[in-house]
Amino acid sequence: MLNELLGKKCVVRCDRSGVYFGTVTKISDDGKLAKIENVRMTYYWDGAATTLQMSSDGVSRPDNCMFTKVVGSVYVTDVVAILPCTEKAISSLSGVKEWKR
Repeated sequence: MLNELLGKKCVVRCDRSGVYFGTVTKISDDGKLAKIENVRMTYYWDGAATTLQMSSDGVSRPDNCMFTKVVGSVYVTDVVAILPCTEKAISSLSGVKEWKR
């Protein structure tokens, strides 16, 4: 069942390490470990009440969001939810400008 998420753009919510947006390429059998490629950490978002809404609608205020630059890949070890994104959400989340200091 988790294999149906492989290769899809998803919002991945973790217990302690944060929320990520990218392509899920590997998931452990227990679903707690995931590899995400072409990934951004979503430090702050505005215009979606929850990660569920973010994965279905994207964000309505992209100028207020703080997403890191895209990095090649990351392994997260504390996954609690993997939410496949709609095309609408992918377009919206991909359009958030890079936040950096």
